[in-house]
Amino acid sequence: MSTARAARNTLTRQKVLDEALELADREGLAAFTIRELATRLGVRPMSIYHYTPSKEELLDALVDVVFSEVHLPCPTGEWRTELRQRSVSMRDALARHRWALPVMETRAHPGPATLANHEAVLAVLRASGFSLQAAAHAYAILDAFVYGFSLQEAMLDTVGMTDTPDEVAAAMDLGQFPRVAELAVAHSTAALEPFGASFDVGLEATLDGIARLADVY
Repeated sequence: MSTARAARNTLTRQKVLDEALELADREGLAAFTIRELATRLGVRPMSIYHYTPSKEELLDALVDVVFSEVHLPCPTGEWRTELRQRSVSMRDALARHRWALPVMETRAHPGPATLANHEAVLAVLRASGFSLQAAAHAYAILDAFVYGFSLQEAMLDTVGMTDTPDEVAAAMDLGQFPRVAELAVAHSTAALEPFGASFDVGLEATLDGIARLADVY
């Protein structure tokens, strides 16, 4: 990596955000520091603070970038279609930006893309006849499924379960756990669909449950 100093007046907020996003995507939040970001940009750390007052503000902006990549539901669209597309889009964005999973819903100062996405989800539910309470439950349940599934996918990726399930299964002593062994063998021999295929099944089940909320609340 080059550490040559950037030319005077060439740094912009967008360049800072672009490099910060690349750093987070490549190295994760553990390696995400202002000093490392400055090194990659070829500037002194104090130069970064001219464009963002703190690391936390920079994380707010990066989370907003992730939300900007997520499908924005149309309030006049069919709620199930819109939320299905939004869920698939969110899963894809989280797969591109694994670092975002732990911090997506922790920002005290959400950005405009984040708020716009929240607004659109609630708007399509309310326009479809969901009460305020039902819409709140629906949103919480939907995000719990999408975030939870994405987190599980990320965890399985770290141990190679999604790429080499046979090797992972072979390394475990499953003699006392016949049902786990049965499942492991089925995955390793491709007798079952890949783990990721369960996302569509789970999403439809989640949407089915959300549909019933309108009759309860």
